[in-house]
Amino acid sequence: MDTLYYIIQNMLPVAMPLLLVALGGMFSEIGGVVNIALEGIMLFGAFFGALFVYTVQDLGLNPQVVLLLGMLIAAVAGLIYSLLLSFAAVNMKADQVITGTALNMLIPAAILLFSKMYFNSDGVTTSMNFYIREIPGLSKIPVLGPMVFQRTYLTVPISLLFFIISIIVFYKTKFGLRLRACGEHPHAADSVGINVYKMRYAGTSISGILAGIGGFFYSVGVMDGNVNGHTGVAGFGFLALAVMIFGQWRPVKIFFAALFFSLFRTLAYSVSLIPFLYNLGIEQTYYKMLPYVATMVVLAFTSKKSRAPKAEGIPYDKSQR
Repeated sequence: MDTLYYIIQNMLPVAMPLLLVALGGMFSEIGGVVNIALEGIMLFGAFFGALFVYTVQDLGLNPQVVLLLGMLIAAVAGLIYSLLLSFAAVNMKADQVITGTALNMLIPAAILLFSKMYFNSDGVTTSMNFYIREIPGLSKIPVLGPMVFQRTYLTVPISLLFFIISIIVFYKTKFGLRLRACGEHPHAADSVGINVYKMRYAGTSISGILAGIGGFFYSVGVMDGNVNGHTGVAGFGFLALAVMIFGQWRPVKIFFAALFFSLFRTLAYSVSLIPFLYNLGIEQTYYKMLPYVATMVVLAFTSKKSRAPKAEGIPYDKSQR
């Protein structure tokens, strides 16, 4: 039982950034804009969030307050960076995949340059500990409390709150319905008075906010507050795209897909606690490949059944109506 608790408590700080970024990709793509730039947006948000933490870490502030403020900084950073994709995809009608790839390539180089200039290192290293023994109130919930809300990070309940909000927005609001319409039949949406351009900007902006927060949460829960220009976010942005596709652009399915992939990563770093895996004598490096191998296997078997929004990746042009 202790091993199970350990695995779950270490899995959730990994799963939550993956969930947020995948939800961000979902909001962008159901609006019709392919967001390959999730990796770059994650790193951009993580960098500015970590830079804020580095700036205030010696002021004696409560770590959880700093985490919340860093989250807001990362959200703004992600929003600003995503506007580059929005402008290229909506206004300039550029190829969204190429634009996203360029945005992904820009940020690691920029972080390396900035860090070498001001810190003489490859990234930002912080010393503030955001670990929390228990989350008041939530940790007392039977069964789930000890597993989910004890010996964890505040990033877990915050991410779950964003997940619930995403479900409500997606299924229960006019905005969610209009955004989906813009990704499926933008000309039909335009014919009933929906501004497709504004909706696509909104979807991509939400994507940027969630990806920026997800990047910062990744640096907190996985990298202990550090951001490195060389290692970046370890491909989590692309893994989030796989989670989004595996989850069929639906919030609840994306949630379980994020848990699925993060479980493999946690197992890779917990081999010594699982006698069956440890006794196999396999080098741990191979276990670390599990999340990415699982991604390829799952997509190979499920991609044929995937039903992406019909108009995603297609620039909207009123004159073609």
